[in-house]
Amino acid sequence: MHRVTLQPGREKSLRQKHPWVFSGAIAAVEGAPAAGETVAIYSADGAFLASAAWSPASAIRARIWSFDARQAIDDAFIAGRVRAAVAARAPMLDATHTGCRLVHAESDGLPGVIADRYGEVVVMQLHSAGGEAWRGSIVSALVEATGCAAVYERSDAEVRALEGMPSRTGIAAGVLPARIILLEDGLRYDIDVIAGQKTGFFLDQRQNRHRIRAVAAGRDVLDCFCYTGGFTVAALAGGARSVLAIDSSADALTRARQNVAQNGIDDARCEWRDADVFAELRKIRDGAKSFDMIVLDPPKFAPTARHIDKAARAYKDINLLALKLLRPGGLLATFSCSGGVTADLFQKIVAGAALDAGADAAIIGRFSASADHPVALEFPEGDYLKGLLVRKKA
Repeated sequence: MHRVTLQPGREKSLRQKHPWVFSGAIAAVEGAPAAGETVAIYSADGAFLASAAWSPASAIRARIWSFDARQAIDDAFIAGRVRAAVAARAPMLDATHTGCRLVHAESDGLPGVIADRYGEVVVMQLHSAGGEAWRGSIVSALVEATGCAAVYERSDAEVRALEGMPSRTGIAAGVLPARIILLEDGLRYDIDVIAGQKTGFFLDQRQNRHRIRAVAAGRDVLDCFCYTGGFTVAALAGGARSVLAIDSSADALTRARQNVAQNGIDDARCEWRDADVFAELRKIRDGAKSFDMIVLDPPKFAPTARHIDKAARAYKDINLLALKLLRPGGLLATFSCSGGVTADLFQKIVAGAALDAGADAAIIGRFSASADHPVALEFPEGDYLKGLLVRKKA
């Protein structure tokens, strides 16, 4: 392996098992390792620290595979990590739940590698040079560990450009079925793994959809950024009196309507609006309409730290409007999937929105990603999804 030596004093994070090495921490590199090649990381005093995947184009110059000097990074290593990750999720799959995240990147010891299961189809994303280098081994390991009918690749996230890699999508193994159905809490969702957001669905909201379903009975619900209707279907299945679902994608709304229909839910209880949520919330406010429960699950407003200020303004705007539309005693389920927005900051933003809205409200619950999206203790960057369940006082 090529040898990478760190600057004096820059080994602390690796001794604490953090899986990233930034370019500024590096003092010297022996040779010219290729993208994805395994390198050995050493401290300034010559102590071995870790084996890592090299990424010459990224600010994260190396991503750790193993901190064990005896561990060979080979096909068996990759297969073992995939097998362990899949086995850990086995209890989450049953007759009423046929999908979950199988591999969650750094938190499963496979930096930049994502794998989601929808029935007999696994959707894979490779976001790192290391994952790219071991692509064939990862695909084979997923097929062996799951027995799935197909692996579809959705390596089309913008983060690949930061690693110097082009986008790639398509069949990696097997044959895609004509229709892909996910069962979650016994509810059926059509999944578009080819053109849908992320890998086709927002699996990280699994337990949160369950919680919304549990408190929806008898409520008039507003579901903003509804996408293909995950929260809408859950609320209706939970007995919501009505749901107004808003999204700016006509294709997503069409699939959302299909998801409502295939679960045997009366579509008359649901109204669909193809609109910009920010503008539509103002129209609803001006029309003096109100709701018993509002779900705000917007896209990522802050992809990096430099976008935080702009994101904070956007989060405050939609939460302020939502709190004005919420009836006394009503519930606001509000989320942020922006990794740069911490849970503390998000709470402050929502608190500021409540103050400006003149709403007396209290947090009665908190949301996070489902258990199939674990967060390694030494890798807090993996804790990206946060949310609050807020009750407006009567």
